Amino acid sequence: MLVTQVYFCQTTNLNRIIDSENGILVSEVEITQLQNDSTFTSNTGFFKIKTSGLYTFNKEGYILKTLKLNPQNNYVVKLQKQPNALNEIVINASHLPMELKASTSSVSLVSSKAIERANTVNINEALNRVPGVFMQTGALNTNRITIRGVGSRNLFGTSKIRAYFKDIPLTNGSGETSLEDFELGALSRIEITKGATSSTYGAGLGGVIRLLPKTSSFNSTGFENETSIGSFGLFKNLSQINYGNASNSYKLVYSNTKSNGFRENNDYKRHALTLNTVHKLNAKNELSILGTFSDLKAFIPSSLNETDFANNPESAAFTWKQSRGFEDTKRGIIGISLIHKFNEKLEQSTSVFMSFRNSYEPRPFNILDETVFGYGLRHRITGNLTVNDKKINWTSGIEFFKDNYKYQTFENLYEDFPEANSSIKGVALSNFKEKRYYYNLFFEGRYPVTSKTDVVFGINYNKTSYNLDDKFPVSSTNPNESGSFDFKGLVSPKLGVLYRASTALTIYGNISHGFSPLSLEETLLPNGQINTNLNPETGWNFEVGTRGYAAKNRLQYTVAVYRLAIKNLLVARRTSQDEFIGVNAGKTHNDGLEAEINYTFTNSKDLQLSAFGSYALHLYKFKDFIDDNSDFSGNDLTGVPQDVLNLGLDFSSKVGMYGNINFQHVGKMPITDSNSLFSESYSVSNIKIGYQNTLAPKLRLNAFLGVNNIFNTAYASQILINATGFGNSAPRYFYPGNPLNYYSGLALNYSF
Repeated sequence: MLVTQVYFCQTTNLNRIIDSENGILVSEVEITQLQNDSTFTSNTGFFKIKTSGLYTFNKEGYILKTLKLNPQNNYVVKLQKQPNALNEIVINASHLPMELKASTSSVSLVSSKAIERANTVNINEALNRVPGVFMQTGALNTNRITIRGVGSRNLFGTSKIRAYFKDIPLTNGSGETSLEDFELGALSRIEITKGATSSTYGAGLGGVIRLLPKTSSFNSTGFENETSIGSFGLFKNLSQINYGNASNSYKLVYSNTKSNGFRENNDYKRHALTLNTVHKLNAKNELSILGTFSDLKAFIPSSLNETDFANNPESAAFTWKQSRGFEDTKRGIIGISLIHKFNEKLEQSTSVFMSFRNSYEPRPFNILDETVFGYGLRHRITGNLTVNDKKINWTSGIEFFKDNYKYQTFENLYEDFPEANSSIKGVALSNFKEKRYYYNLFFEGRYPVTSKTDVVFGINYNKTSYNLDDKFPVSSTNPNESGSFDFKGLVSPKLGVLYRASTALTIYGNISHGFSPLSLEETLLPNGQINTNLNPETGWNFEVGTRGYAAKNRLQYTVAVYRLAIKNLLVARRTSQDEFIGVNAGKTHNDGLEAEINYTFTNSKDLQLSAFGSYALHLYKFKDFIDDNSDFSGNDLTGVPQDVLNLGLDFSSKVGMYGNINFQHVGKMPITDSNSLFSESYSVSNIKIGYQNTLAPKLRLNAFLGVNNIFNTAYASQILINATGFGNSAPRYFYPGNPLNYYSGLALNYSF
């Protein structure tokens, strides 16, 4: 009986191969037993061994690893990515099992290393290194992200770009996205697909941003605490707890961030909690749970006119300072996902999720009180089949969610009670309940035409509708705005081609269609009726690009040229201080060039030294653009810099020293549609140095110091396009960027 038990253990042990950074299973790993030189491949990330000995684990893009293994034990093998590897494993927007170098779209990856190059307070520095992506930051809670110019005309916040936290939609039913509520320290990477090429994630006109949370490694338990302090009263405490056994992993991240801000009325406080768990139910089923909660209170300094921006950038806009305007927001998301593998050729993934957002925002012109509760489902099937000895990969599925949005506005009586030095809630001005429905069906497949050429075809069908219930009493000054708006179904196809010119060079191209939905607020007319003549913005993306290696793989590069042709351009025409109506005003041609480069000078055990750079040229023009009686055709697209250049240097050493320095140049930017006013170009440099080492077998130290805006450049970190002055006040176009500032921190990691 004893002999039988030992034999049983030797033949049924189940081991795993995971990515050391995020704990995700790594498939297609070549395993060699050195004693007898036998080799086999782990297709799924699981493997078994029958004899003791030395084993090597080899996969392109990862560092070769050698371990001594015994079949009587279970192992979790952690593979570390090659620094700056071009072909890091990416589950790109098509969710097909391919690597970055095999994508027919322009896909960029922001790794945890790139995020950690700066402090983990603001995501903008990491995102702005990606060519084609531009994030403007007026304050920690005031941001706008554009991809290839899409979203630049949104006055407040990010719109027309789809975003996901793992497989959970972050974009609401009106196409608006807020990424600043999420804790950067909880992210393992950010995946960005640029242009209307993501058929499996809604075919958004600008592209898709996916946030991937950190995952605890299996058979690993530990605790980490990081405390940072910095300029303008910055304080941040970040705590992480990891626990894992052979079948389960848990990661809990908590952060507490405070800042007084560079400007008046700029205090910021946020608590954030993120939980990510993964459970291997058996060899065919994996369950994961993702939850996040944030509690934010941030005061709003708002934008400044040209005179105050130049002479008194620390000041807040007068009315926002007088009313002590702020936002108090609580936001939560919970999602459960199940992955079931039928066999080697078929797999399904199902996610159900719920989210809420409660916000109270006193503003000079009124007080906004709003709540959002949403829920939905995303189901996807991924498979492959062989036809004439050719393997065809495909994925298809459905995504559905519903938002219940309630919002009220009230008078702000701060002018009647100046001694209070704060906003005072008055009588109700409006009361709405809005239901927003969104679903899309998608399919995408890859067919290998030859050994060197792949063709990718995708299609997305979207349906969006709104229902508005006006609960405010009807009067001569308050018409009933209740009604429904149902978009026609939109079909968005995609066709991509990939050609492998050599093992070191690939060339790709794609033609794809995308759209941006209208918000219900944009469809409302001043008389309370819904404008059924409005159309959503739609466009075609045309792109060719190349990726490759050179100089014995030390040099890695990507280059892409594209045109994003958009029609039915939506203009938010201001009718009063807090009222806008939407108007389809014309077309744009967003022509651009994007390039990224990484060069590794040395990658030895003693020293790793590499350089990176990126450049984006934006030749964005209004093709046909008539707004009211003004013809702006031929002008530069408002709110997008003419070009953006990033350069940087990274190093780390055996003794524990590490650091990076980076430089960013942002070209001038049109502020008005008439192009009568441009922001000035500017350049900003940042540096960070640190020391990390093992103090004891299970205790690791990381101390760092960073300086941002080394040369104290005065610049506008965000622009409010086409601003209008009310009364005798000048238009407030500019959000001042932070001057020279520093941060420092200390982190301790204890592994049980």
